[in-house]
Amino acid sequence: MANEKHIQTTSGIPIKEVYTEPSDMAERPGEFPYTRGIQKDMYRGKLWTMRQYAGFSTAAESNKRYHYLLSQGTMGLSVAFDLPTQIGYDSDHPMSEGEVGKVGVAIDSLKDMEILFDGIELQKITTSMTINATAPILLAMYIALAKKQGADLAQLSGTIQNDILKEYAARGTYIYPPAPSMRLITDVFEYCAKEVPKWNTISISGYHIREAGSTAVQELAFTLANGKTYLKAALEKGLDINVFARRLSFFFNCHNNFFEEIAKFRAARRMWANITKELGATHPDAQKLRFHSQTGGSTLTAQQPYNNIVRVSNQALAAVLGGTQSLHTNGFDEALSLPTEEAARIALRTQQIIAFESGVTDTVDPLAGSYFVELLTDEMVKAAQIYIDKIDAMGGSVKAIENDYIQQQIGASAYEYQRAVESGDRVIIGVNKYVENEPEQGDIFRVNDTIRTHQIDQILALKNTRNMAVLGPILADLKEAAKGTENVMPFILRAVENYSTLGEIADIFREVFGEY
Repeated sequence: MANEKHIQTTSGIPIKEVYTEPSDMAERPGEFPYTRGIQKDMYRGKLWTMRQYAGFSTAAESNKRYHYLLSQGTMGLSVAFDLPTQIGYDSDHPMSEGEVGKVGVAIDSLKDMEILFDGIELQKITTSMTINATAPILLAMYIALAKKQGADLAQLSGTIQNDILKEYAARGTYIYPPAPSMRLITDVFEYCAKEVPKWNTISISGYHIREAGSTAVQELAFTLANGKTYLKAALEKGLDINVFARRLSFFFNCHNNFFEEIAKFRAARRMWANITKELGATHPDAQKLRFHSQTGGSTLTAQQPYNNIVRVSNQALAAVLGGTQSLHTNGFDEALSLPTEEAARIALRTQQIIAFESGVTDTVDPLAGSYFVELLTDEMVKAAQIYIDKIDAMGGSVKAIENDYIQQQIGASAYEYQRAVESGDRVIIGVNKYVENEPEQGDIFRVNDTIRTHQIDQILALKNTRNMAVLGPILADLKEAAKGTENVMPFILRAVENYSTLGEIADIFREVFGEY
């Protein structure tokens, strides 16, 4: 028809008015290539983990929020660290000024970690830590605390993000050049396989790629390409793919386009199963893509913020229909500030209502067999594979990042999206359609700048009480290990157990590896 509307997904995949061709539904959930879910019974057997991302100010303040969230029914904790912690500076470093405790909690030493989890038994919960360049140090602190609590390290479970490639491409909290950064990541793989076997050693993240402006297809492609690079790096280190690949997890964004997001998750499982199989994985658990998802922070608007409750609900439902293993829902006020307690509670209740009231958990892969969803899944696979093939031809993700390819692709998509919003071609309710004059927002969460003074006092007190006669040689041994090829994790663990600060350890690596 001449005046038929041209409709497409946010990645540019055309959407037909109606889908009439049946799809081959011979594939079963819990069977290769896992398009329909990694467990045969999915949420009928076990709900996803309802995990709320939280962390701000001091360890003591964040500890209060964790106890509150656990009392409200959160099933797992997710730690947000402040910017200095993420890039390896103690709170008393000049670079930390103005940033301490702002976008997450300030962790300078094991002492802070002890306060952060006071009254919380680490063996009884799962903890996700959004940390990358300094991931080995924060993991060592967590393990040290678990040991002090008397936990069985073989039962300790959780996740560190530990995904440095997307930092170079999209987020920016890297410290060292790619080669030594990859060495630290594979050292964590190797150490945890032996010492903390239930720990997820990396959460390969598409979330920040999407937040930087990529399309859904690019998020899928660049994330899996990064995952492939990590697999190859671990194989080159001599690790067994059937062991370490079981502990890899993924972290995806869940954006506004409902059906595209569901198809993205289904496509991701299928593609990853084939990637791992091609690289030698034969055990089903090494072929399964397990993922955490978070609703899209960049989709939240400061205008008419209560509209964000609807957006988050829409995105959370898509994540569940797409088969997520773990989910964080954003607070409606996060375009304005860190979430208030009320906003965090509403975000958690959103997940609980979907789980217990909607009925979508009653059957596995409820949208399977939909002509639209099945074909859209196939189209997502095809479109993402084109990008992956290009990256493979360049020599993998590290080369693609060094060539600025991934960054340029994300930048171009971000520009197109913003242009569409500004022209009105893409409607954002409250921003470019149904706009209202609004009063100033009242109840906004603010973190006080005096936190830095508190943290500096804590560091001084720590340095006055620790035993440098013991710690000095331990730090010297860490430096020698970094210069060589030994796994650095046991050396980091000894350093943090003797109350070395995060900045002291990061500075040793800066000296040996250089900065990027």
